[in-house]
Amino acid sequence: MATRSIVGRNRRAIFAGLGVAVLCAGACSSSKPAPAPPHALELWGDLKPIVSVKELMRDMLDPASDNIFDAVKVVSTRQGTVERIPKTDEDWNKIRIGAVTLVEGVYLLKIPRPFAPDGDQNNSAGPGATELSPAQIKAKLEADPVLWNAKIEALRNVGLEVLEIVKQRKVEELWDAGGNLDQACEACHIEYWYPGDRALLQKLDQRIQERYEQSRGDKAGRGR
Repeated sequence: MATRSIVGRNRRAIFAGLGVAVLCAGACSSSKPAPAPPHALELWGDLKPIVSVKELMRDMLDPASDNIFDAVKVVSTRQGTVERIPKTDEDWNKIRIGAVTLVEGVYLLKIPRPFAPDGDQNNSAGPGATELSPAQIKAKLEADPVLWNAKIEALRNVGLEVLEIVKQRKVEELWDAGGNLDQACEACHIEYWYPGDRALLQKLDQRIQERYEQSRGDKAGRGR
């Protein structure tokens, strides 16, 4: 049995190699501290990271995203294609858990932490290396922390979108939400993880779009 998901599983093995930076406040000419922006929240205590960014993505955010990616898909068998969609309360609860974990967990990327476990340099060594090393990612983020935070917000917005879909149980919108999630993930990956693989990503995106259109075409054909 071969499973065809709206998103290529090989592109979601882990959201590895990502880094995190914190927005730096500008120096204030007055002796008084600059007021906190309206959206900032006062924390109830200190935050201490335990794992690296790579491990956080692998162990929390990637499994959470799978709950959304796998919510709707077309499975090909010898007997034909079968569309799988959420039908039970348990199905919808699993999607909700994924979305909640995503919208809350992605903000943990704002906490400074190691970008990868000790000794892990990603696939960044040797000729033809396509991935950035943790040091390269750190330098890139520190050069433009606003962009990194924008990527975080983009991913969080997709999680919020899915939460609304779950509340209304709109199955059709899950297809588009999966595509939006994939785009948010890859927009970050292509910027901070493997910027040398743009051509490969274009090919993968084309295959994903073809599978998506095929699944929607099969659905329309059955509805006639």
